[in-house]
Amino acid sequence: MARERLYLFDTTLRDGAQTNGVDFTLNDKLAIAGLLDGLGIDYVEGGYPGANPTDTALFATSHKLDTTFTAFGMTRRPGRSASNDPGLAALLEAKADAICFVAKSWDYHVRVALETTLEENLASIRDSVRAAKNKGREVLLDCEHFFDGYKANPEFALACAEAAYEEGARWVVLCDTNGGALPHEVEAIVTEVCKVIPGDHVGIHAHNDTEQAVANSLTAVRAGARQIQGTLNGLGERCGNANLVSIIPTLKLKPEFANTFEIGVSDAKLKDLLHVSRALDEMLNRAPNRHAPYVGESAFATKAGIHASAIMKEPKTYEHVAPETVGNRRRLLVSDQAGRSNVLAELDRIGLKVDRNDPRIATLLEVVKEREAIGYAYESAGASFDLLARRTLGKVPSYFDVVQFDVNVEQRYNAIGERVTVSMAVVKVKVGDETLISAGEGSGPVHALDVALRKDLGKYQRYINGLELTDYRVRILDGGTEAVTRVLIESRDEQGERWMTVGVSPNIIDASFQALMDSIVYKLVKAGAAA
Repeated sequence: MARERLYLFDTTLRDGAQTNGVDFTLNDKLAIAGLLDGLGIDYVEGGYPGANPTDTALFATSHKLDTTFTAFGMTRRPGRSASNDPGLAALLEAKADAICFVAKSWDYHVRVALETTLEENLASIRDSVRAAKNKGREVLLDCEHFFDGYKANPEFALACAEAAYEEGARWVVLCDTNGGALPHEVEAIVTEVCKVIPGDHVGIHAHNDTEQAVANSLTAVRAGARQIQGTLNGLGERCGNANLVSIIPTLKLKPEFANTFEIGVSDAKLKDLLHVSRALDEMLNRAPNRHAPYVGESAFATKAGIHASAIMKEPKTYEHVAPETVGNRRRLLVSDQAGRSNVLAELDRIGLKVDRNDPRIATLLEVVKEREAIGYAYESAGASFDLLARRTLGKVPSYFDVVQFDVNVEQRYNAIGERVTVSMAVVKVKVGDETLISAGEGSGPVHALDVALRKDLGKYQRYINGLELTDYRVRILDGGTEAVTRVLIESRDEQGERWMTVGVSPNIIDASFQALMDSIVYKLVKAGAAA
């Protein structure tokens, strides 16, 4: 039998942006939209045009994405016509494939928050959906507070949903805005809605205030809904939204759903799930949740004892799915054999073929353990692990030696009388028998050091001309005056390839320098530069 299509709607860039401490730049939004598009998400909600400069700029131009790029906004305001509402006008002018309106569906909110009548609220829904349809847009309606509204006044809540559907909305989305609904309530209410509106036009938007957003989303699907809204890593206001990183593999790997439904995420793309989850965390400079289902570092980790022994014989004894299906890997934390296998797999990934009995593998494993114990994070800095492995195996040429560097930070008045802070770095490098001294000025000490270091590398300069530092992240690993600092640096070359390097030290400049050095050496190795 053909499987039924189930649609995924991501609102990381809109609802997820309401997370405390999250503030996406325009470039962040474009990068995340690209990740979601590549994963196979059907709808990506980019933001609220007109609400802030970032979202207005995002929807000012079209984006070449396969996903349905969606703008979010309110239905027309009470007392205004659809043709005389600036917010609605901004939505209709946005460069978006679809428009997702939000409207009240709880009579209490209509009276208290909007201070209008139930009839005017319904008219606002109809007028707004009609206006967007006339513009040729696909239309969705988020029925805000639907479950609370249904429990208080089911006739009015259903009337809001029906008004949108009758005007041609592709999706009517039932929102558990306060996150207080329980799975049995969601099942009962969605079942009733699907008696009035076909399930292939009904969506679920669950918040996580009772830690049941994922369960409520899956329950809604069982009750008839055919669209799930959520966010990467469960971002969202208060306690977050339904976590698509947990929902997607459940839909793909659990027979109840996998045998019945088809989603836009292919088996091959499912293996990118961990990468997408970590990419978002790195962008936000957040530590990944070690215990996150499917993608957490501990999701497939087992300590010594009967569990580890059984897993080595047959992984299915203690794994509900195979970790590689979501891009993760098995970790037998105290098993030397398992550690060796993990290292060998990573060496194979980066193209280093080594006999599994080579004694240098044990040496590399010990070095990795020692360095991670003091703060290095090779999970996030693949390029630094690549170099560490090559150095242990004697496969990194000695390109150059930094004899000395000096960094100064100075505050002064510039030519127009403004007080500015500038940084100057001087680097002394030895390339073969040649000694080179370069100076660089930057907006900060690390920037200045980066400029100076890459200014003149003699015969290797041509290899790094296209190299640029694209991101810089600092994390304090412990407290006190001698706190250890981890620095992660993202670099990009002229082909657009990106890589991460890491440095760790009590001194932030020293940690930054380690990461900068690794970035340059990795580029030389990748380019095949000869010593």
